[in-house]
Amino acid sequence: MIKNLGRGAAVTTVAGGLLLVGAAPALAHVTAQPGTATQGGYTVISLRVPNESDTASTVKLQVTFPADHPVGSARTTPQPGWTAQVVTNPLPAPIQRGESTVTKAVSTVTFTAQPGTKIGPGQFVDFPISVGPLPDDTDTLVLPATQTYDDGKVVAWDQTAAPGAAEPEHPAPTVTLTPAAADGGHGHTTDVMPASSDTDMTARWLGGGGLLLGALGLGLGGGAALRNRRPSTTGPTTTTTTGSRE
Repeated sequence: MIKNLGRGAAVTTVAGGLLLVGAAPALAHVTAQPGTATQGGYTVISLRVPNESDTASTVKLQVTFPADHPVGSARTTPQPGWTAQVVTNPLPAPIQRGESTVTKAVSTVTFTAQPGTKIGPGQFVDFPISVGPLPDDTDTLVLPATQTYDDGKVVAWDQTAAPGAAEPEHPAPTVTLTPAAADGGHGHTTDVMPASSDTDMTARWLGGGGLLLGALGLGLGGGAALRNRRPSTTGPTTTTTTGSRE
């Protein structure tokens, strides 16, 4: 009996350990949100930065843009407690992206925490960046990122996986680029008012005449109805004459 109880306790302990391992959440990575954008267009990409350390806080994030698929510009929005620095470099030769001529490319965007600001354990922060025009010669925009903690630890999110391979330990944030729509992806439409022709003018006159005749018909019909509702007088008529008295 004692042996059976011991075996049962051992099995229960092992099973409980397996459940804890299976329930353990996957480590959060630095990712790009949303994960898709349009080739040659403009969009806002947010770098979502979770803090993976239980003892340290994130105080810096640097995002590197690809030199072989240049992005023309990057702008940041004010982030309370953080400073942002955008570094651009001139291109060897201008390139054409749709209707835009690109003469320089974004190299890095760096977010640095001011004193008293940090991403603590169990927290995350989104860093939005307005970028464009995006590359039109690739279907994937890779944005390697470097995360710095206040204890000096630096984590590089710069690994890419081959198609069909498992996700690497420190994957780089990526954005899938899709082809632009046939109209250039801007979604603008032009409404043109057709010129008036003689046929259109004739139709308008005929339509106006029909409305006028209809209104006259309603007026005549209403007058006839009112006359039919008046009471008729059929009795004798009495005339009173006032004469002089002699």
